[in-house]
Amino acid sequence: MTRLKTLFDEESKANDEQLGPSSCINVESVERLNEKAFPNGDLYVGDFKEILPHGKGKYTWSDGTVYDGDWEAGKMAGKGLLIWPSGAKYNGDISGGYLHGFGAFTASDGSIYEGHWRMNIRHGYGKKKYSNSDIYEGEWKEGEHEGKGIYFWNNGNKYTGNWKRGKMHGRGVMEWINGDHYNGCWFNGFRHGNGIYQYADGGYYFGTWTRGLKDGKGLFYPAGSKRPSLKKCCTSLGYDDDHKTALPQCSSLHLEEHIVKKPSIKRSLSEKISVSGVLKGSGRMSSKTAESSGLSDSGREFVHHNSSGTFSFDSDAGQSELQENTAVIYEREYMQGVMIKERIRDYNELSKKAEKKTKFHAKETQKSSCVGIFKGHNSYHLMLNLQLGIRYTVGKITPVPKREVRAADFGDRARITMFFPKKGSQFTPPHKSIDFYWKDYCPMVFRHLRELFKLDAAEYMMSICGDDGLTEISSPGKSGSLFYLSHDDKFVIKTLKKSELKVLLKMLPKYHNHVKEHENTLITKFFGLHRITLPGRRKVRFVVMGNMFCTELRIHRRYDLKGSTHGRITDKDKIHENTTLKDLDLSYEFHMDKSLREFLFDQIADDCAFLKSQQIIDYSLLLGLHFRAPEPLDGLVEPPNISPNMQSSPAGQGLTADGEVLFPSKGFVLLAHEPSSVNTDPGPHIRGRALRAFSLGNQEVDIMVPGTGRLRVQLGVNMPARANHKLPQDESDSAEVELFEVYDVILYMGIIDILQEYNAKKKAEHAYKSVKFGPTTISVVEPELYANRFTNFLKQKVFPGQP
Repeated sequence: MTRLKTLFDEESKANDEQLGPSSCINVESVERLNEKAFPNGDLYVGDFKEILPHGKGKYTWSDGTVYDGDWEAGKMAGKGLLIWPSGAKYNGDISGGYLHGFGAFTASDGSIYEGHWRMNIRHGYGKKKYSNSDIYEGEWKEGEHEGKGIYFWNNGNKYTGNWKRGKMHGRGVMEWINGDHYNGCWFNGFRHGNGIYQYADGGYYFGTWTRGLKDGKGLFYPAGSKRPSLKKCCTSLGYDDDHKTALPQCSSLHLEEHIVKKPSIKRSLSEKISVSGVLKGSGRMSSKTAESSGLSDSGREFVHHNSSGTFSFDSDAGQSELQENTAVIYEREYMQGVMIKERIRDYNELSKKAEKKTKFHAKETQKSSCVGIFKGHNSYHLMLNLQLGIRYTVGKITPVPKREVRAADFGDRARITMFFPKKGSQFTPPHKSIDFYWKDYCPMVFRHLRELFKLDAAEYMMSICGDDGLTEISSPGKSGSLFYLSHDDKFVIKTLKKSELKVLLKMLPKYHNHVKEHENTLITKFFGLHRITLPGRRKVRFVVMGNMFCTELRIHRRYDLKGSTHGRITDKDKIHENTTLKDLDLSYEFHMDKSLREFLFDQIADDCAFLKSQQIIDYSLLLGLHFRAPEPLDGLVEPPNISPNMQSSPAGQGLTADGEVLFPSKGFVLLAHEPSSVNTDPGPHIRGRALRAFSLGNQEVDIMVPGTGRLRVQLGVNMPARANHKLPQDESDSAEVELFEVYDVILYMGIIDILQEYNAKKKAEHAYKSVKFGPTTISVVEPELYANRFTNFLKQKVFPGQP
């Protein structure tokens, strides 16, 4: 007879109480007995049906494990009590030999779980009290905390909010025993995104965090200040509840919505409450972890990991600064936990600034040419239409066997057109949007492009068409285009003008060939081209592109660089944290490894040659900067005057004898590329091999980022450099020597806005502006001059080589 195995191994290091009962009992004897002893020492006392245990019965295994409860056709099924020799016990629902339903489990260490189970794993709503008196109550999924839940530490700290894979993730509120509170976004156990930190003494800090550290701009209200309006503070910082900020995990904050509603503990599994169980792991979070979430946010924080894999912080004092003048507010900017700027502002002045920005935003929205199209049509409906259409198109062409792209795939007949009535049809599902017509352009071409970019069709659909939806973001340019961002940050969807759609379709065959020939191209990656026709025959055209700033690192600065000067500066009053700056705003020079620079400009030359062949102008380099926090904060150095006698450092960093710059980073470390050590999965902006660095003997390289990990260096992605910022003369101590602030940075870049032809309209604009402003300063010039000026600007001003 096959005996029922021990269900829980209480001595496993992870407290992994895995279940493993046999699905049935094989009875050797055909006798109908109320008691049956087996040769292996097992004993069953109870009801039988024919030769199988059925009804009520008690089974005792030779090792001391006991089950007393319901049986059905030789399987444990119904309600029962399981007791293990270790002292662990379970009392509750069992189905098919598995803990399944509702039940209470007491482990040998004294921890108690009461809640729902699925196939021996905690899954549903449940409450667990750990052996150290910590308590988690909320949703579980596959043995881990996931969904909404509350965690109480034995030292009095408490977290209320969302969880994912056993870690704080999404919206949540942390309350410390010392009276501090944090209400905001979390990611993988860290404060990450927008949040509000309230100190025990009454002070507030409104700002952003990255992996547990303050990172970016924020406002500090000292104790005794008037409680600030969340909307007003967000506007002052350059974002609001309606627009996405730096991070997708938590796009808006609502101060009063952090309470997790406690459902009845007897809810059924059919209600699909996801709850992560602790049978795969203990799920317990150390008290040090609770303190880690920011016991004191006023001091500088340092992140480290404890043995349980959770996170913790050490920090200085736990009180916010007390100020006598409660009308004073501090505008601060942090870089990875280090405060680099502070400006004292008056409360009334800040309020006026916020009001001015709100009015400006409303005015700009009214001016937007695209928004006018949607009067009477909520952009939410457009999002739903877009998701329905893409899901239909990708699903329709995915089963088609893979083949090479044909000339006919680019033609006027290469379209998929479908009507989506609200009530549904034979081919389309019912939906909650409005009736619309859908057109998908050149579907086989874009399928092949996605294959070239190594994008899986299912993952593509999940990113754009998943339940999490799309986030509408404000336009960074003058076009008035509407932008959506996928929930995972991988894809940007932009509305197009009819003229832009025609340009893209016209260049598509050459674009396809260029992408095939140049795997490291910096040109925007296109994944789909679509049109939605709304009631009244209003047409909205969309293009799906890769997000060049899809990275776990925070993008501290963004620049749109064309190489022209007329109008290429941003009004200082309109600059906020997520503003995309322009050519004349750039105050940095970026010095990078010799080989990385050569790779970069070889590809820029190829890309510009392609754009020139298509008569394209007005494109730009979108550049994103991730700064390593400066140590010291105002690290002033003399400019790198190169001496031919200088030698390279033993570590391979510094200067070579011929004056070439090796990667001189203090914060970032270049390592020989090891595919097994980095994530090599392709992304929407990643393609091609790891780059080779001169400083490491022309080996393919990865970059080690403190606090994040190892990243693959590719063209336009994870590229290390040193940013030199020349100080104004009045900030320097000496008039004889130019002084610089020097930062280690990681660069993300790509060539965008490639759909403007140099047509008759642009030629007329060139003639007019040349007379008024001069032919060299304006953006609108003929394609060859534009390409040359663009490249020279990048070589001389942005990424200069060494003299």
